[in-house]
Amino acid sequence: MASVDLEDLCLHINNKISTVKKILQLRNIGQDPSLETVLSKIAHESQGLYLLLNKLEWEVQRQETLKNSLKELEISIKDDFTAATHLKENIPLHLPKKTKSGYMKNRLTYDQINGFIEELTKAVVGKYKILHQPPKSMSNVVRKLFYRFQEEETKDTKGQYFIVDQDIKEFTNLKIDKRFHGMLNILRHCQRLREVRGKGLVRYTIF
Repeated sequence: MASVDLEDLCLHINNKISTVKKILQLRNIGQDPSLETVLSKIAHESQGLYLLLNKLEWEVQRQETLKNSLKELEISIKDDFTAATHLKENIPLHLPKKTKSGYMKNRLTYDQINGFIEELTKAVVGKYKILHQPPKSMSNVVRKLFYRFQEEETKDTKGQYFIVDQDIKEFTNLKIDKRFHGMLNILRHCQRLREVRGKGLVRYTIF
């Protein structure tokens, strides 16, 4: 055992001596004028390597940011799908026909009413698609819409889907006129829509 320990100690001492020799050699090289060009080149290469490592670190951070953005987008898409599913389940695609004549109040046809419902659906989907996006991914125009939507929320509309006249102008080709309000009256009569008023706005809540 003692012999083995002695061999290990000798090996350790020899390694230390070799290291010291290398340090002294490198020190001498640094003082040799003939090797100044080599050392300058090594310094230049070291600087290039440093810049490359910085660039690599920046790229890793960029990829990490991109990964986080993709995660946020995935969440947003899932929220949009949930909203769309809710709308599909709660907004009728067609009103039931009760007569063979095909006419309703104010001589509006069922096809006209169904078209009106489809336009309202466009407004609701367009609005809540924006509300489920992360604000930092939006353009300035879309971000202004996002904050307007939030300001129009009240305690009476919490947890409900609703639109206002401005949303209808923004996302549809409908005109806010007498005919428009006549169709709204029909939807209210069918208990598919109700009005919530406040802060100078009329909110059309969808059931």
